[in-house]
Amino acid sequence: MEAIRVDGCLLEPTEEVPEPPSGDQINFAKIPLCIFATCAGFDRMTELATPKSRAFSLSAAEYRSICDRVYALAGIKLGDQKQDLVYSRLSKRLRTLGLENFGPYLNLLDSPEGQGEVEFMLNALTTNLTSFFREVHHFDHMKSTALKECLNDKNSDRSLRIWSSACSTGEEPYSIAMTLLESGLDPRRVDARILATDINTDVLEQASYGQYSQAILSKCPPNYRSYFQMAPDGSGEAKAAVKSLLRFKQLNLLGSWPMKRKFDIIFCRNVLIYFDNETKARLVDRFVDALKPRGWLYLGHSESASGVHPALEPSGRTVYRKIS
Repeated sequence: MEAIRVDGCLLEPTEEVPEPPSGDQINFAKIPLCIFATCAGFDRMTELATPKSRAFSLSAAEYRSICDRVYALAGIKLGDQKQDLVYSRLSKRLRTLGLENFGPYLNLLDSPEGQGEVEFMLNALTTNLTSFFREVHHFDHMKSTALKECLNDKNSDRSLRIWSSACSTGEEPYSIAMTLLESGLDPRRVDARILATDINTDVLEQASYGQYSQAILSKCPPNYRSYFQMAPDGSGEAKAAVKSLLRFKQLNLLGSWPMKRKFDIIFCRNVLIYFDNETKARLVDRFVDALKPRGWLYLGHSESASGVHPALEPSGRTVYRKIS
């Protein structure tokens, strides 16, 4: 599962939701909201702190205050079962700041001097798990269907706008960019741009460098590694032709969207499952409004927009198209 990156913050679920067989849909409204998420991903987190080992006191009221802040900022509901995870992550901030317990930390968040700490809090609670060409059927569909329709002969000189709305450390938007180039897109003829956003400023900075270790690049299909300048140790950096298509910006999906132009394609994968039903519906409505007529929306394998919005029609495995 990936993070949004809402762009919100991510604490990982207790287990991965399996990909359904082709053609199946999961009613994500029934999946327990037992995690804290951004739009980006997460991993197995083992740094749990039990009450007996805690160096800082965290009362029920203080934990509830943190949960309320998280919901207000990112629309995510934290359950009581996530208290140890939240404590473990935020206790590191308390040590860094030299605070004795969570009471002064909450006071800091409320103070004018603590506005910057809100960003640190969100970043501290964000874990990101993603990979190149994850859920490869989306990239196959984009290459074989969506791009061909967006870049047909009659409109070969048109612009192309794609949004990776929960980009995490960048593997998704770089996969999109490589798919565009592999499909034969000529940047000299088509004004193509990919907007990559996330709420986490740390992962955005990492993504903007386009530098990945051997372990990460090993998951990239061999035929796409030519888009990286490879080092002897197997690490690599995305080449200029790939980077030139990307623009990285910090964005909270629950906040204002400053983008004025509508998009041909939007990726928002494995994000909606972490919101309550009201927030899900509101986000889908905004995505639909941000799409051009007949634009494409790609969701994660555990998500479905069926029945959520009348302007979307299924067009493949967790692929939806704006009707008009």
